[in-house]
Amino acid sequence: MAARAVVLLSGGLDSTTALAVARAEGYDCYALSFEYGQRHARELASARRVATSLGTEEHLVLRLDLRAIGGSALTAEIPVPKGRSAETIGTGVPVTYVPARNTIFLSHALAWAEVLGAQDIFIGVNVLDASGYPDCRPEYIEAFERLANLATRAGVERRSRFRIHTPLIALSKAEIIRRGMELGVDFALTWTCYAPEADGRPCGLCDACLLRKKGFAEAGLADPVPS
Repeated sequence: MAARAVVLLSGGLDSTTALAVARAEGYDCYALSFEYGQRHARELASARRVATSLGTEEHLVLRLDLRAIGGSALTAEIPVPKGRSAETIGTGVPVTYVPARNTIFLSHALAWAEVLGAQDIFIGVNVLDASGYPDCRPEYIEAFERLANLATRAGVERRSRFRIHTPLIALSKAEIIRRGMELGVDFALTWTCYAPEADGRPCGLCDACLLRKKGFAEAGLADPVPS
């Protein structure tokens, strides 16, 4: 029987590629997504389609209301920045950062992994195109992995040695797209935009859209989700 892995799945191209990597490495994949009060549900619809397309064993969607905390353009009435230059995007922590989001998500993934008897958790973070998010850095992932093995019954009893896999962490967006294509990912199923238009199209101007656009251009490929 194949080893199990919990894969954090937002519906974006990074998490979708991370799921494809986990599957290619032979894991039985259990996808975990969150309805956390984000501005729109479009990414969750994509996550459901991706989970079906890539053949996950189960796709769990947990509901958290991070709007009660706020502090982010994704969970509060704060404008989403648009039209920023690549230099500006790469400087500082943007207002689209959701406070402690990856810690919250990884904690839930860890809990589910312990119940499933899984030792492996995949997350699609990367530092090159991370928009300055502090919870996408290697030192953060290393610290959380240490925590995972200290804070769980399975870790303390040495029944499990939890590993946090970040297969995309040192890749550019173009490299992630190429890797996904090699693994048969249908990027038409994915969603990236922080602030879609009223007609459902990506805005094409938020940081996420601009990084995606740059990635496809550098990969020499056409984005199947036009903005």
